[in-house]
Amino acid sequence: MHSNSPRNARTVVVGGGTMGADVAVVLARGGASVTVVDPGAARRELLLQHIAIELATAGFARCAPQVSVCAALEDVAWDGVALVVECITERLDAKQALFAELQAHAPADAVLASNSSGFPISAIASGLPTAQRMLGLHFFMPAHLVPLVEVVLGERSDPAQGQWLHGFMRGCGSVPVLVRKDKPGFLANRMQHALSREAFALIDEGIASPEDVDAAVRFGFGFRFLAAGPVLQRDHAGIEVHCAAAATMYPTLSNTDVPAQALRERVARGDLGMKTGKGFFDWPEDRRLAERARYDALLRQGLALLAGELPVPGREEGSS
Repeated sequence: MHSNSPRNARTVVVGGGTMGADVAVVLARGGASVTVVDPGAARRELLLQHIAIELATAGFARCAPQVSVCAALEDVAWDGVALVVECITERLDAKQALFAELQAHAPADAVLASNSSGFPISAIASGLPTAQRMLGLHFFMPAHLVPLVEVVLGERSDPAQGQWLHGFMRGCGSVPVLVRKDKPGFLANRMQHALSREAFALIDEGIASPEDVDAAVRFGFGFRFLAAGPVLQRDHAGIEVHCAAAATMYPTLSNTDVPAQALRERVARGDLGMKTGKGFFDWPEDRRLAERARYDALLRQGLALLAGELPVPGREEGSS
């Protein structure tokens, strides 16, 4: 097994879209060399510029030369590659085909990871002899700004490979969590959707507006989540207080097994959010660009606040 330090490790990212480009930033800031594979010539032209800008913004301009791009798996110098991260389209057949193809290219000891948010790694690995070294590696957009990454074990994944990848991602400055079973949604998205189900049920019932739902999260309990997650927060507040409140509220919480009407109606109309110019709010281009700038700026400020609690990219575990 390779060293789990990303420093000087050789890695490959397959798929140079928004997520793949930002994953390359994460790997490069840890000191890894990164080859991004994407068949689109226009996309490849923009990739290196985007990656260089993001690395420079984060103070890792020196890492930009470690990233290269190519058009196909056949063009990669595969010798010594320790990690492959798949970031292609969210189609199960496409992912299965890619991992089947990787058998002929990636070294036998390389960890093969999928950034899929929707497909369990067990499903992607079905029938493949590489299943033991296949893992989920689920980032959250934007991948280079959100510290969390989920390392997901499938039914046949080798737990030792999961521990290796966990350490590797800490070396990249990420906060990895080990998800021991690849249930749909893994860990973070399951909790996020539990919250969202209740939030949109409250909107459907006319109890609160979308604006007030967002305010309740951002400036209420969500604000505290920066300092403490739901488990630690219970110790702060008193477990008996939470237990009593839960007994009162749980029977009335939404347990619907279908998406909220507020969501389904917008999907039916094609109002999908920023990508279509309208969702719950209107998004003319100038407002969309301003919102993206505001959003990213606040995420960077959040990173600065948490800097003392985050792994340092490129630092060996246990070093000072």
